[in-house]
Amino acid sequence: MALVVGVLFGAGTFLLLQRALTRVLIGLTMITHGGNLLLLVAGGRAGEPPFVAADGSLPEGVADPLPQAFALTAIVISFAVSALLLALAYRSFVLTRDDAVQDDVEDRRIARLAEHP
Repeated sequence: MALVVGVLFGAGTFLLLQRALTRVLIGLTMITHGGNLLLLVAGGRAGEPPFVAADGSLPEGVADPLPQAFALTAIVISFAVSALLLALAYRSFVLTRDDAVQDDVEDRRIARLAEHP
C-alpha cells in the first residue's frame, strides 16, 4: 500500500507542475487520493465499530474513527478544489481555446520594480 501511495504522490506532483489546468487537476486528484490512502493506512487495521457501552467503557478492538473523519474531510476539500479547477479550466478554454496557464506580464513587471526600485 505504501508503494501505491508513493506512486500516486510522485505522479501527482509531476502532473501538478505542468502548465495545462487539466493536468494540474488530474495531478491534484492523484495527490488527494494518495493522501486519503495514507490516512486510512495510518489508521491501522479495521476493528469493531466505535460504540461506547452503557457504562461508558470501550469494547476491545475498537476502530479509531479519527483517520476516517480526516479522510472524509479531505474528500470534501478535494472535491471543492477540483470543482474550482474545473471552472477555471472551462473559463480559460472558452476565452483562449487553451487551458494552459499563461505568463502573467503584470507580475513580471512588479517583480522587476521590486528588484530595481
